[in-house]
Amino acid sequence: MRLNHPAMPVSLQGTLYIIAAPSGAGKTSLVSQLVQTIPQLTVSISHTTRPPRPAEVNGVNYHFVSVDTFQTMLMNKTFFEYAQVFDNFYGTSKQTVFEQLQQGIDVILEIDWQGAQTVRALMPEAVSIFILPPSRDILEQRLRGRGQDTEAIIQRRMQAAIEEMSHYPEFDYVVINDNFEQALQDLQAIIHSQRLTRPRQQAKHGQLFAKLLA
Repeated sequence: MRLNHPAMPVSLQGTLYIIAAPSGAGKTSLVSQLVQTIPQLTVSISHTTRPPRPAEVNGVNYHFVSVDTFQTMLMNKTFFEYAQVFDNFYGTSKQTVFEQLQQGIDVILEIDWQGAQTVRALMPEAVSIFILPPSRDILEQRLRGRGQDTEAIIQRRMQAAIEEMSHYPEFDYVVINDNFEQALQDLQAIIHSQRLTRPRQQAKHGQLFAKLLA
């Protein structure tokens, strides 16, 4: 991981959410459902050098690019943060994130714990959420249930997952994905509670507050 230091916008109306989880914890499915149930909430689409999996669509799940293209974008300081995971690179476009936040849209970054550290260093006000599986056995079952990885890759992912999970204390919220609907409700509650904080309410209802106190 190498840090990028983008110029910070003067004023951000939206909230930046960091959501991390070990592979197989169900993060992608939860986040996909979350953005469908809450307005003004979107997921930042990362760039990656890994090949698309079955059913993944370029520009929807990821921006799939070559290593050469990724390196060029890196030299041009395109990324808000980036990381190498296994043999592939992942990066988040800083321009897209800042533009959406300035428009009052809440943005979710689906990144690993290293990326989360980078983002928190640049934007301490970001809200971080870690999703955990209910047990190691269930996590391994989920990884095997994909039916697309070799035994060696599964074991490699399990070891990486254990390392990833050890960083959960660094996050503001922890959601355990034992029951999908309950985990989704937990995530929804976090988003709604953040929108009711005084700064967000003041930014949204400033004129009302002024009239009430006039």
